[in-house]
Amino acid sequence: MNRKKWKGNLLLLLTALIWGAAFVAQSAGMEQNGPFTFNTIRMILGGIVLIPCIALFDKMRHVRLGWRSEDKNLWVGGCLCGVALFTGATLQQFGIQYTSAGKAGFITALYVIFVPLCRLFAGKRPGKLLWGSVALAAAGMYLLCMDGSLALSKGDVLVLLGAFGFTAHILIIDHFSQKVDGVRMSCIQFFVAGALSLVCMFLFEAPSVPAILSAWAPILYAGFLSCGVAYTLQVVAQKDTDPTVASLILCLESVFAVLFGWLLLGETLSMKELLGCILMFVAIVLAQFA
Repeated sequence: MNRKKWKGNLLLLLTALIWGAAFVAQSAGMEQNGPFTFNTIRMILGGIVLIPCIALFDKMRHVRLGWRSEDKNLWVGGCLCGVALFTGATLQQFGIQYTSAGKAGFITALYVIFVPLCRLFAGKRPGKLLWGSVALAAAGMYLLCMDGSLALSKGDVLVLLGAFGFTAHILIIDHFSQKVDGVRMSCIQFFVAGALSLVCMFLFEAPSVPAILSAWAPILYAGFLSCGVAYTLQVVAQKDTDPTVASLILCLESVFAVLFGWLLLGETLSMKELLGCILMFVAIVLAQFA
């Protein structure tokens, strides 16, 4: 594996770590705020934090790429990513209200299977070793997140539909990341997702300033780190790695969520959950050989 691929995979691993810790922030931020309100603020914060980053990167590279309206790939890619992100994040937030966190984590992470399936329909056949990695990752996520029941509730269906949104997000990034500046595209996607959430917030919820301020810490984490930093790392890193491998690495957010629960909340890992973590890491290693 060349140096760029190693760098891209390490950045994706950091992304998964940030997202894993964000499960705590998402849960806390939703205690007094609706899903659209929470997503509106964190998405817009994610876009805002990238504006000075773009100026800094331009200065470091001694270039000024600008935001030319004629650059269709940048704007089309950013808007499509924003719609996919809005769809996945919204369905996930609503689904979590009606199902257990374990089931939500497993079902969301099914994008690790949906990505190679979608590429198969597009005529791109993953190798047998990569399919083995996908199977191991799915088994690991089951052991890590599920309690033995596979019955689908209303919340499970919503989270499953959200997983298709995140699948589309990964594939859209794979298509456009080679053609545009990744940080600019990420900035556009957050403002698009934030604008869509804002409209829904005023239509379906009654946002309250005191409620928003009471959740300032989880909102800031979700906005600046989970959105502004992590999603941008995803866009930048996917330039140098295969989308199926990227989805495998990103699904490690489930492992990190459990580990952060153990470190920060005192939760313990059963032997079944530890075995699930091991299987997922083996899947990642196999994917690198594939």
